[in-house]
Amino acid sequence: MQPLEIRNSVGWESRINNALTQRRCTWSYRERVPVKGGNNRLIQYENRCYINFSSNDYLGLAYHPKVIKAWQDYASLEGVGAGGSGHVIGYSSHHQQLEKWLANWLGFPRALLFTSGFAANYSLIRTLVASGDHILADRLSHASLLEAAIYSPATLLRFAHNNPNSLKRLLHRSCNGNRLIVTEGVFSMNGDVAPLEELKKVICGTGSWLMLDDAHGIGVIGEEGRGCSWEKKNQPDLLVVSFGKAVGVSGAAVLCTEQVAEYLLQFARHLIYSTALPPAQIAAIHVALNIVRHEDSLRQRLLENIAYFRKGIENYGFMLSSSKTAIQPLIIGDNLRTLQLAHRLRERGIWLTAMRPPTVPPGNAQLRITLTATHLAEDINMLLEALSNERKG
Repeated sequence: MQPLEIRNSVGWESRINNALTQRRCTWSYRERVPVKGGNNRLIQYENRCYINFSSNDYLGLAYHPKVIKAWQDYASLEGVGAGGSGHVIGYSSHHQQLEKWLANWLGFPRALLFTSGFAANYSLIRTLVASGDHILADRLSHASLLEAAIYSPATLLRFAHNNPNSLKRLLHRSCNGNRLIVTEGVFSMNGDVAPLEELKKVICGTGSWLMLDDAHGIGVIGEEGRGCSWEKKNQPDLLVVSFGKAVGVSGAAVLCTEQVAEYLLQFARHLIYSTALPPAQIAAIHVALNIVRHEDSLRQRLLENIAYFRKGIENYGFMLSSSKTAIQPLIIGDNLRTLQLAHRLRERGIWLTAMRPPTVPPGNAQLRITLTATHLAEDINMLLEALSNERKG
């Protein structure tokens, strides 16, 4: 038997160590810390309490007593797991009812449930596109969208952020297949909203499909919290909504036509080979969505907190983005300076996370401030005063 050939390549440990060293040297290294109450207004870390300005639970539904009770009640009745894929035994009448409710609420023929927004985006793109197709994605699209596009058989082209003219130029390129236009409703780092009307005008007549990830818009924007497309009266061909932000739970859904839904049921591997969402979780999602739909006071309170924060920070002389959503990025630029500022704010009792590349573009490290309906005026005042003191220092 011939000996195995040993190539002069970097070994496993060296490759991993080199990558980790590079992350540390550029102050891009990520660390997880175990906190208590991560979706609450106040969180605890190492026996200290902090005001939480990093949560995506924009309406505070993760701690809503009705949502908690629904999960507990159905866990007692149905257990804590689904028992298998939805194609085996994991699809219950509760899943079916929620899918029908979502389709009716958001104005689509069908809805399909997924375990996460990442799984929904990745599965949808990878299942639909083929060789010869073009994916035209906003340059600041979420990692789940871009990664699916990069590893798909289609060609990925990226248009300038929220720039319909840039998209129009890309649409003039020759394409032997179909075109899928991909964008977000509310962008997860910048907090700005996609110009859906203008994008639809550019796309009209080209035969392209528009896919909208409205993870950060659903629940907080539009009538009854139906999201960006509803507010703009521009329905996309494909809509992805998440239950892990304003809905306060986790999971996601794809809204689409009957034909697309049946196609995904046959060919979407994330859907076919993943254990379904537990019925207890479905019950909690359903209750939370009914609260989203019928309790506008939570959205009103969130809007008031956003306006209060923006007015306050402008009075302190800070320059912010034009975002009118719950996401208010404070761009610092340098990775180390951003980390240091996040650390000093924690010393003052403020919990913010330093967002650095590759999560954001190089040179755009930021503190991603997120406001919720649960924040009090004194919480926001404390954040503003801490930022002001840091600026003076």
